[in-house]
Amino acid sequence: MNQRWRLIALWLLPIGVVLLIAWQILSSGGLNDLGNRGPTVAPRNTAVSRMSYGRFLDYVEAGRVTAVDIYDGGRNAVVEAVDPDLDNRVQRLRVDLPGLAPELINTLKQESISFDIHPPKTAPPALGLLGNLLFPLLLIGSLIFLARRNSGMPGGPGQAMQFGKSKARFMMEAETGVKFDDVAGVTEAKQELEEVVTFLKQPERFTSVGAQIPRGMLLVGPPGTGKTLLAKAIAGEAGVPFFSLSGSEFVEMFVGVGASRVRDLFKKAKENSPCLIFIDEIDAVGRQRGAGIGGGNDEREQTLNQLLTEMDGFEGNSGIIIIAATNRPDVLDSALMRPGRFDRQVTVDAPDIKGRLSILEVHCRNKKLEDDLSLESIARRTPGFTGADLANLMNEAAILTARRRKEAIGLSEIDDAVDRIIAGMEGRPLTDGRSKRLIAYHEVGHALIGTLVKDHDPVQKVTLIPRGQAQGLTWFSPDEEQSLVTRSQLKARIMGALGGRAAEDVVFGHQEVTTGAGGDIQQVASMARQMVTRFGMSDLGPVSLEGGNQEVFLGRDLMTRSDVSDSIARQIDEQVRAMVKHCYTETVAIVSSNREVMDHLVENLIDKESMDGDEFRDVVAKFTEIPEKERSAPILD
Repeated sequence: MNQRWRLIALWLLPIGVVLLIAWQILSSGGLNDLGNRGPTVAPRNTAVSRMSYGRFLDYVEAGRVTAVDIYDGGRNAVVEAVDPDLDNRVQRLRVDLPGLAPELINTLKQESISFDIHPPKTAPPALGLLGNLLFPLLLIGSLIFLARRNSGMPGGPGQAMQFGKSKARFMMEAETGVKFDDVAGVTEAKQELEEVVTFLKQPERFTSVGAQIPRGMLLVGPPGTGKTLLAKAIAGEAGVPFFSLSGSEFVEMFVGVGASRVRDLFKKAKENSPCLIFIDEIDAVGRQRGAGIGGGNDEREQTLNQLLTEMDGFEGNSGIIIIAATNRPDVLDSALMRPGRFDRQVTVDAPDIKGRLSILEVHCRNKKLEDDLSLESIARRTPGFTGADLANLMNEAAILTARRRKEAIGLSEIDDAVDRIIAGMEGRPLTDGRSKRLIAYHEVGHALIGTLVKDHDPVQKVTLIPRGQAQGLTWFSPDEEQSLVTRSQLKARIMGALGGRAAEDVVFGHQEVTTGAGGDIQQVASMARQMVTRFGMSDLGPVSLEGGNQEVFLGRDLMTRSDVSDSIARQIDEQVRAMVKHCYTETVAIVSSNREVMDHLVENLIDKESMDGDEFRDVVAKFTEIPEKERSAPILD
């Protein structure tokens, strides 16, 4: 259908242009003749030369003009005149007249000059009518062509007249290729959502005891934790009509379009109930109303009002279950979050070590692993990784394996993939010199403090190979995700971050410290200030000295407000400086007392460019005693 209309338009356009040009020529008299009187008529451009109007009048008075043919309503004439300069031969000359004036006609009559007036030829009436209608017809034909083009594709140019319709993708039975067995690491969230599927398949289990399934479920969690994957699993398991769209697809430039799309979406959903509606990134349309400078956005707020009405308004939405996902629940409108609309908030957080192990098992189904590669070691190596991060990790490891022409993924590929994801692409190794030695002392300073301070996380790897913007890196592996952190652990982390600067200060002197510790010092300042202002771990006492909730709509830099007086702010600064200074003094003391082991570690690191945690600790143990750090128990299935 689209191809046929495209061919018709391609044929009509050149034909229309040709007809329009022809009509213009005919209507302007472009084919009128300016020839001899009588049966033989010469066209206008047959005159051999031109004559001015003043000279023509002089020739008339002198009696040299023998005949005049007037054309175009008196605008042009062909004159036969006797030229004395050419032995009185008759010349045919063209004259531009100012118009068919009565004085000129009277003069020609008085001089007994033969003249004839030729009326302009007009185009046939049908051709004139066609010329007048040609442009409107071409315009209407183009609009029809655009309206029919890609009429079957949602969001295409053919939908220009239907922008108020819902853009939701509709599937009578969603074939997403994802089941609950493919979702791992979010056991609690999966159990909550399995109830939705059970209600849709066996509603009598709930209605027999008077239970009602929640009308709406909001999936909340950081990016990459599997919210959209859970929605796909629900769609794949439920076997009911499924609508899916993004929150941004409601909002348009024109006020009222989003509300119209909401009405159209729920109208279609009610026609196919019971059904599921999945709205991804609902914060794009569900932000708090009336917030921000200027009072908010009319189009978005009208869309949200319509969404609130459809979810739990006067008529309700019986048989429609809405599942939405967001990573910004703090900006959602309170009316959207109340029971009756989104009755449940399902937290989909980053997985723990058991969750990461189950996610790795899912993503390693189609990958070849070496026999000695343990998924548990990978799970311990990746604290804080989400499901998307782990999928990307295994894909990067598979790419490295293929690049190195190996047949199975090994531990070295996993380590390199983790390093690439965390720190960036590997750079060119440094050449041996003063800069490389200085970076070696800096990184060994971090690792040495992390090893000798009891409450610090153990060292996993030290390297001089640049990655991203860093010239050298030291990795620490937390024992496990820590929801609660003690004061001694925070102090140990501050000392570990200051270890690089302390090593530069001890080895090269106070005047030779570099800018390499800039990022470390920023982390130190942030941790120390939080200990003072948020956690009450200073001499100021257990008092929160800063607001926990900042207005996200106004902008932190545009409007800032201090929660403390000037004197308290001064005391906070003093406490932060004192805390950092005390930690730095202890760090310098540890580095100075272990200068011999540091020099030995630096030589090994420069020679090998990378040292893993076990190798690093073995070298340190030869010179000093390492405090025993607590390790978690192995994973129990």
